[in-house]
Amino acid sequence: MTFDFSLITICGPTATGKSGLALDLAHRFGSVILSADSRQVYKYFNIGTAKPTITERELVPHYLIDICEPTETLTLAEYQEQAQRLIVNSFTAETDFAPPSLLVGGTGLYIKAIVKGLKIPRVGPNEKLRSQLADLGQKQCYKMLQQIDEVAAEKIHPNDLVRTLRALEVFYVSGKPISQQQGENPPDYRILQIGLDCDVEVLGDRIRHRTEKMVEVGLVEEVKFLCEKYGAELPLLDTLGYAEIKQYLAGDISLTEAIKATVLHTRQFAKRQRTWFRGYPEIEWFDANAPDLLEKVWERVRGVDS
Repeated sequence: MTFDFSLITICGPTATGKSGLALDLAHRFGSVILSADSRQVYKYFNIGTAKPTITERELVPHYLIDICEPTETLTLAEYQEQAQRLIVNSFTAETDFAPPSLLVGGTGLYIKAIVKGLKIPRVGPNEKLRSQLADLGQKQCYKMLQQIDEVAAEKIHPNDLVRTLRALEVFYVSGKPISQQQGENPPDYRILQIGLDCDVEVLGDRIRHRTEKMVEVGLVEEVKFLCEKYGAELPLLDTLGYAEIKQYLAGDISLTEAIKATVLHTRQFAKRQRTWFRGYPEIEWFDANAPDLLEKVWERVRGVDS
């Protein structure tokens, strides 16, 4: 079998079974899987991020997982660079058969960076500069932005401190306005985008079952280990699933309350993911709960087969 595309993305809200579908497709294609999850890139954050198991990674090669220490920050530009290199290398290798890579996850910005070819300023976070600018106040910072980058200022709300500081940071570090460093440069290879979703209440049940399973297989122990190794103030420990268990370990809430809070916050997160992905009409949607999901997706893939 040969293909006239080089990349298949599998996206959608959390707990819709993206990883499972990807594993099944990877077995049929002989493909590799590239994670599009902004937390799976960090070592030791395993259970709470629903990271593929060691066994699953031995069965199918996975990339962009465990590539950073929890104390480091992987920028969007760095992620994009690594992912693009892996994708291009996969179909430029001197082989008779080049199956499509599978880009899988729920971090919309990661996926957009690849499929849209986002132009991202290669300027890393500069906390000292940001702090100095923030001390001036948002009103003054926005006036500065209007003076140095009128185009960016028109796109940023006067009260949006985060984006204002980022635009100023890019300018003062690189010497060029952020508006001149942004845009899109889509790749020239063909991409098939698949989305998984299901009824809201069904997804809620899937989220609850998955959260309970995470606790059952050791999420509390994982959070305790991370708190002891890196300190409870580690920013990643304030993210979904970890923050709630951290509250439990601190004695602020019961384990039952932590689980309920995690389920609630995960459902809210899934709603935001759904809103994001539904904004891209090129994504073809499938019912995550369909018993014949794999075959339906397989038939769609064969339909674009050359």
